[in-house]
Amino acid sequence: MNRAEIHVEVAPALHLFVPAARRAGATPLGTDGVSTLGHVVESLGVPLTEVGALVVDGREVPVSHIPKAGETVRVRPVERPQQVPGAPLRFLLDVHLGTLARRLRLLGVDAAYESTDIGDPALATRSAAEKRVMLSRDRGLLRRRELWAGAFVYSTRPDDQVHDVLDRFAPDLAPWTRCTACNGLLEEATKDQVADQLKDGTQRSYDVFARCTQCGRAYWKGAHHDQLEAIVERALADRS
Repeated sequence: MNRAEIHVEVAPALHLFVPAARRAGATPLGTDGVSTLGHVVESLGVPLTEVGALVVDGREVPVSHIPKAGETVRVRPVERPQQVPGAPLRFLLDVHLGTLARRLRLLGVDAAYESTDIGDPALATRSAAEKRVMLSRDRGLLRRRELWAGAFVYSTRPDDQVHDVLDRFAPDLAPWTRCTACNGLLEEATKDQVADQLKDGTQRSYDVFARCTQCGRAYWKGAHHDQLEAIVERALADRS
């Protein structure tokens, strides 16, 4: 079968996914005349979760478009803030993103997290069942068709990861309202209600407490509060 040649230009924001040889302008690529444009883009290494518009010879086309010989394709990144229709904005994070999950929860963002490696199929199934956006650095996971929605986490640094997720999805923030351990909602609690979790020094030094409605964990403004407050302040400043 003769291979039809098209020209593909990948936006700079997506260059980390493609070989260096395909990062300069519209480079030629052979296609089989049967595969969809979505398949072609994924074959270059770009997860479709990261693709916004696909523009062929000046017109936007769906991922189901079958490329024809001579066409020029421009692959654009997702527009920000990205809209995820059809469900409240909620996230699911894989085993490698525990710090990001805790920081999102600190900000009041609904962020489920798998602390063990349950495998890509189970993660994708949970994403679909609970209508959660899958956050991961695993490109293979993000290519699974059963995902509700997904997004690649571009950085390995937690500060940058938080900024990227907030910039991309613009979730509503409600700091100090979620349990960083289990994602449950917090409620006010008296010292007596959480006394069994307090050491003597905490008993003497603190009077304001919260408790997770799901796992029962107690919270108060302890030794690490200033560090957590700084994370919250940076996130709120980015949104202003």
